[in-house]
Amino acid sequence: MEYNAFFPPHEGMRLKDIADRLGAELSDEAAGDRLVRSIAPVSRAKQDQLCYMLSRRNREELTTCDAAAVICDTPLRSLVPDHIPVLITKNPHTLFAQAGELLHPSAMRPSAVAAQDGGISSAAHIDPSAKIEPGVIVEPFAVIGANAHIGAGTWIGPGAIIGAEVQIGRDCTIAGGASILSALLGNGVIIHNGARIGQDGFGYAPGPRGMIKIVQIGRVIIQDHVEIGANTTIDRGTMDDTVIGEGTKIDNQVQIGHNVRIGRHCGIVSKVGIAGSTRIGDGVMIGGAAGINGHINIGDGAQIAAMSGVVSDVPAGAKYGGTPARPMKHFLRDMADILARAEDRDKKTGDKNV
Repeated sequence: MEYNAFFPPHEGMRLKDIADRLGAELSDEAAGDRLVRSIAPVSRAKQDQLCYMLSRRNREELTTCDAAAVICDTPLRSLVPDHIPVLITKNPHTLFAQAGELLHPSAMRPSAVAAQDGGISSAAHIDPSAKIEPGVIVEPFAVIGANAHIGAGTWIGPGAIIGAEVQIGRDCTIAGGASILSALLGNGVIIHNGARIGQDGFGYAPGPRGMIKIVQIGRVIIQDHVEIGANTTIDRGTMDDTVIGEGTKIDNQVQIGHNVRIGRHCGIVSKVGIAGSTRIGDGVMIGGAAGINGHINIGDGAQIAAMSGVVSDVPAGAKYGGTPARPMKHFLRDMADILARAEDRDKKTGDKNV
């Protein structure tokens, strides 16, 4: 079998053990002893790999599939060839994610760069007043400032900067080149390469000789199990705190302004910009390149379409899109009207443009 050298295959888990552990129904008990070592797309999955199907569009890919098992729901089961076992579940996407974590645990977070047998590299700089709990790994050229506190099991990547007084919880991952200042992090937080946490926010007041900088003396609070993507920037508060709620996942290259408060279990896709002092509820999903105005409220469970411009409050559970953002049904109606008008104009002027 061919495998990606960056992410070696698992030594092998029995198919039945995976089914039992993840709560799936195995269609063929006789196949329970098959060893599974990795995951793959449907079209090229081999005998020791799992794949998953979400729709009938995968039907043609099954002709070249030789997987250990296919993960799918009951309506799609009949599409799978008889020689391939099926792991049946109501939520194939979720179960596939869980299986991937079982088979490739090291791929779930950034991994160590420098070869060292744990512990603290002699090439790192740690202030004598910093508190480092047992099991912490610090790679070369990382800097940890005065009175910082690093929780047990946390990994600090090469060249990362942890500022004075910063507190980082247990089992966190701070990837190479990230910087964390004026911040408190919970447990199990993942910060990817190049992220910038806790720099001062963009606050200025007009004065007689130009813009006067407004002091930024707040913090960034990042709760448990948050993940923050590469080159994302989160500004500290002006006087209050910037807060990222538990379990929220933030993509690469997102900008979060000072005093923003984001709820629990939100998903924010790359290129989003959130201006200062906005409040975002729990379970909110924001599509890529959306712009969120400052000092507004977005309610729990709201969804914002990609490239939207949100200028005012969004009610809980609402789906908004467009610029200015409005309820999705209104946005789609307006777009249909614009396209119809454009088509009508083209018909009327078509002869002149030939």
